[in-house]
Formats: sequence, structure tokens, C-alpha cells
Amino acid sequence: MTGPVVGVAFALALVVSVGAAVTIGPADLSLEEVWRSIGWHAGLPVEPLPVLRDGIVWELRLPRVLTAAAVGAGLALSGAVMQALTRNPLADPYLLGLSSGASLGAVAVLLLGVTVLLPLAAFLGALLALGATLLLASALGRITPTRTVLAGLAVSSLASAITSFVIFWTVTGDSYREILGWLLGSLSGARWPAVAIAVGAFVVAGLPVLLTGRLLDAFAFGDTAASALGVDVSRTRWLLLTAAALLTGALVSVSGAIGFVGLVLPHAVRLLVGPGHRALLPLSALTGAVFLLWADTLARTLFDPRELPVGIVTALIGAPVFALLLARRRSAA
Repeated sequence: MTGPVVGVAFALALVVSVGAAVTIGPADLSLEEVWRSIGWHAGLPVEPLPVLRDGIVWELRLPRVLTAAAVGAGLALSGAVMQALTRNPLADPYLLGLSSGASLGAVAVLLLGVTVLLPLAAFLGALLALGATLLLASALGRITPTRTVLAGLAVSSLASAITSFVIFWTVTGDSYREILGWLLGSLSGARWPAVAIAVGAFVVAGLPVLLTGRLLDAFAFGDTAASALGVDVSRTRWLLLTAAALLTGALVSVSGAIGFVGLVLPHAVRLLVGPGHRALLPLSALTGAVFLLWADTLARTLFDPRELPVGIVTALIGAPVFALLLARRRSAA
């Protein structure tokens, strides 16, 4: 199946999924009501819904669905970039300690009771972790992908240990639930500001990355081959790593640490269209959007009225899928 055909199919699936996911929930909504609400707020000449039903669509479900799509797209795109730049098939968007740094920042403001600052604190925590990773990698000598990965693992372990210590020492009563929900990844609080952060981050950092497929293809043959093809290896690697890290940090700030999206989906897309990044990058983004949208829909409806953190759902789906992908790759080798 060719890249354009898969791309069109997933783009249509994303549009249909957005509408369908908004209809799912305790309130019985139709797809026609969803599009009427969207049309009314977009200024189209359509009959408005009753206030309560319009509020369910516009204020509750649609922002959450759009946030899930943007976060899924960004994480899958960042995962594909990380895997290409480090030439490590096990790389994911959290490779440089971003998730642990964001978690530390988020836990700090949750314990202080200033949850309004949570996205900012999580983003700043991710940036501090990135800075610490690059500083440690440079202290070890010339910065290489291997040293960067090892430094990221060290920073991630340290930030996770500090987070665990802070939780153990200070959390009491039901505050465990709120913190645990964020650490496992949750979109339950997503409203229009979260949509603005996630979509804005994807537009600013993700769209330029989508145009770098040819450059990433050059990295597949190693730094020497990429240099022979005219690529400024060091500058390109750090620009793309920084863009992927900033995108991931912004997304984690609104969703928490949602695992497996950036690890598994690029591998799945490669099975459909091959390793070429000009097709892989946009298709990974589309696949990630559709996947996380439906994973979050399962998380909020499967055990209604109780809600699961979406990170649990992505792990339950992603782990066995990744095992199957590894088995298939080994059998094909």
C-alpha cells in the first residue's frame, strides 16, 4: 500500500474519529448534533443545540478529543525522529529525561496546591531535564548519540528518584490519586487552553519536523554517509533533537507521561510504507492522533463512571503490539 493512499485513509479516519468519539459517553449525542455544535461555534448558519447539550460537546468532549489527537500526533512524530537520529529502534520521545523532569515539575505544583501552573511547571521541568542531559553528555566528551542516550537515562533516573521521594515524604490522604493520575498520563482535565498548548506546540515544532524526511533518510546510513550527502550532521541532529524535545515537553505538560505511543506507532507505520521518512513522519503523526484519540475514549468510558488514566490503556495495548512487531521483525530477518 503506497504512502499517499495510507495517508488519505488515515486523514479520513481522523476526521471521522473526532466526530464519533465526541458522541460516546453517558449523554446520548448524535453525530449530527456534534457537527451542528461545531458549525454553530464556527459561525455557520446552522440551528444551535440546547445549551446543556452544546456544553457537553463544546466545553467537555471536543476539547479533550482534540487534545488527545494533537498529543498522539506529536508523540508519534517525536518518537520517529528520536529513533532516526539515535539509530535506536527502542528510542521514544522521553529518551532524554523529558518525562521524568516534567513529572517532577508537575508533582511540585500539585503538592503546593497551585494546579493552575501545572502545564508551565511540567514544561519547565522537561526543559531543565533536557538541559541537564545535554550538559552531562558534553561533560563526558564529544556529544554523540550514545552518550546523549546514557546521559538521558541518568537524568531520568535521578528525576524519578527525587519525584518518588517527594511523594513519599509529603503526600497525604487523597492527594495520591491526583498525582498518580497525572504520572500515569491523563486527559481528563483537557479544556480549550490544553488544545491551544498541544496544537500550538505541534504547529510550531512539529510541522517543521514533518518537512525533514529527506534529511532523516540520510542519517539512516550513518554520520559519514550523511556528511557525504551534504548534510551538516551536528547542526541538523541538535536542531531536530531540540525541536522534538520542545514538542514533547509541551505535550507532556498537558497530558502527563503517556507511554508507548512514540515507541510503537513508528514501527507499525514502517510495516505499511517502509522506512522512508518522507512518508513515515506524516503517517506516524496521523496514526498517533487516531490511536490516542480512541485510547482516551476507552479510558473514559470503559469503566464508566470511573475513569482510567489513558497511560494504562496505551500500555495495555502497546506492550503486546510491540512484542508482536518484534517477533515479526525477527521472523523476517
